[in-house]
Amino acid sequence: MKKRRNQILDRITDLFFRAIIRLALVLPYRWRVPLLGWIVSRFVAPLAGYSRRIRANLAHVLPELSKAEVGRICRDVPDNIGRTLMEFYSSDDFSQIMRKASVSGPGLEAFKDAQAAGKPVIIVSGHFGNYQAVRVALREMGWSIGGLYRPMNNPYFNEHYVTVTKRIGEPLFARDRRGMAGLVKYLRQGGAVGLLIDQYFHQGEDLLFFGKSAPTATSVAELALKYNAELIPAYGIRNSDGIAIDIVLEAPVPHTDPVTMTQACNDSLEAQVRQHLGQWLWIHRRWKPERDRSS
Repeated sequence: MKKRRNQILDRITDLFFRAIIRLALVLPYRWRVPLLGWIVSRFVAPLAGYSRRIRANLAHVLPELSKAEVGRICRDVPDNIGRTLMEFYSSDDFSQIMRKASVSGPGLEAFKDAQAAGKPVIIVSGHFGNYQAVRVALREMGWSIGGLYRPMNNPYFNEHYVTVTKRIGEPLFARDRRGMAGLVKYLRQGGAVGLLIDQYFHQGEDLLFFGKSAPTATSVAELALKYNAELIPAYGIRNSDGIAIDIVLEAPVPHTDPVTMTQACNDSLEAQVRQHLGQWLWIHRRWKPERDRSS
């Protein structure tokens, strides 16, 4: 009975989301992107309890922020989520935007040199800005950047989410045993993939993020070491107009050991988030301080 109720709820949620997306797609791109940002910020976020999670995370790692700044971040984070979703579902228009994007940083030449030499590359990032924008921008420059995705809990939503994500760039690998095998094969052949590292991982190393314990998987660094891949932190940073996105590829992380390299990736992401606090996914339970209190 409970399973049936969950299936019905998943279906209703998916139909509601599809309806909003279809309506928004009728509008010009410069209207539909901020519109979905506004809808998520003003309606979805309060219902989902996003503000409560954001405030808890900020209080844990940035208690010095003013009440006004916390309020602004609580609005900006879901707004960025909505804009990013709309960009995913506007693949043709988004590709045109990214074709004109500024792509800079020392990692760009390192990426080009590695790919020209047949050396694998791992683009490492987090749920920041538009985290798929790097793959799209590099694709528009003629490069193929693979991606890894976690299947959504809602199977109805997952069906069209995967289809849309494939439009962003292929090859695309599911985060399961078969998908990981495909990703490893692609890397061994000299391919480039984009991976994210900013989610809580219970069995991860006890590394720091914003000065607090944040268990982090070291698998990305381990892959880089095992297959001699360049490990390049890269970010799609949303401009103040909310539409344009700048791509920054930082210098490759030196090959040392998995813990040192992963901490360097955490530090890189933290530096970017500190400059653009409203663009990171603060609704993540990244630190889970309740675990620390109970230990």
